[in-house]
Amino acid sequence: MTSSTPPTRHSRRPAWAGRNYSLLTAAAVVTSLGSQGALVASAFAVLESGGGAGDVGLVAAARTLPLVLFLLIGGAVADRLPRHHVMVAANVLNCLSQAVFAALVLTGDPLLWQMLLLAALGGTGQAFFGPAAEGMLMSSVEGEQAGRAFAVFRMAMQGAALGGAALGGAMVAAIGPGWVLAADAAAFAVAGALRALLDVGHIPPRAPGGGLLADLRDGWREFAGRPWLWGIVVQFSIANAVVAAADAVYGPLVARDHLGGAGPWGLALGAFGAGTVAGAVLMTRWKPRRLLLAGTVCVFPLALPSAALAVPVPIGWLFVVMFVAGATVEVFGVSWMTALHQEIPEEKLSRVSAYDWFGSVALVPLATAAAGPAETAFGRTAALWGCAGLVVLVTAAVLCVPDVRNLRRRTTYVTQGGAAEAPSADAERPVGGLG
Repeated sequence: MTSSTPPTRHSRRPAWAGRNYSLLTAAAVVTSLGSQGALVASAFAVLESGGGAGDVGLVAAARTLPLVLFLLIGGAVADRLPRHHVMVAANVLNCLSQAVFAALVLTGDPLLWQMLLLAALGGTGQAFFGPAAEGMLMSSVEGEQAGRAFAVFRMAMQGAALGGAALGGAMVAAIGPGWVLAADAAAFAVAGALRALLDVGHIPPRAPGGGLLADLRDGWREFAGRPWLWGIVVQFSIANAVVAAADAVYGPLVARDHLGGAGPWGLALGAFGAGTVAGAVLMTRWKPRRLLLAGTVCVFPLALPSAALAVPVPIGWLFVVMFVAGATVEVFGVSWMTALHQEIPEEKLSRVSAYDWFGSVALVPLATAAAGPAETAFGRTAALWGCAGLVVLVTAAVLCVPDVRNLRRRTTYVTQGGAAEAPSADAERPVGGLG
């Protein structure tokens, strides 16, 4: 793979941070600022309109259900059309749906069906945006620098998420959720304008395909033929579902009943974001040879927030737990992106990413919709302990897959012309004595 337009000789950016990478990073920062606050705002908009745990879960499920329905199509479309066009169109849809949601909240009590519809439109935009964005990012950096580039990208994005969650929670408490949703709509507009400037001239023209179904079958062969890939996707299909139920449904309820409301919960989400920034900083220096082994072991602490909410621990301890979970799961995130970039052909990145996203979110609508009934049937505490236990169970199970334990970071990369490039000096060993 080749990088996009390189920086000029006098640029202060590193060699791998070309124009596309810089635009993608800036746009991700903007949307992360808005979206993290909007997650808090949407939950409290439902609660302030008179809804309960079941209604919060339904709105969260409505946002995720279109991901399940449209992700695979979105991945095939993103490998056929210019990816930046798909990204901009998705940003426009997200901007409009959030603007209408904000207007309804600011002008009166929104009805549940209205919030469900608007959440579903936002999820539809994300279904087309996600695979296109992941493919675009992976094609914007050189192979030997991929790990560092992804770590810096995620550090910037997670740093913005940190500020967005904390600011969003404070704004919800101070002025209400409507203005936070309006700010998210504005963020999508700015990000769409930045992504419209992306240059796709460095990406080779796509060979004529056999149609949408043929592209989906081709993506499935790439996905199913790699045990490390589908094994981890199955793992996260369960882990993401229970974590989403804990964060989107139980977390706001525990915050309302025991922690002081939206403000402290926003700060707790901000602590998770601070942890992800710390994890990304670590991954700019640490390059574990066994990418997925190191990353998967670091998923175990993702069970800690659900356990802390089950107790529930005082807010200070919750901040600590969220920070640790964020830092360790970011080690997995960077390792996962590096593995995909290393192992998947560029022209199939969006399709494979779509299968990855599809598996990772397929159970989220069911889990969030079932969170309210589960609380009624078993109690909130038991439901949260169940969430924590499932994260530990599926993470231990995926370590039984040999390819997860043994996949190694490459020391050479194949260019589009087929010649092997020289490895970077630290491509196969950790830097700074870590690990």
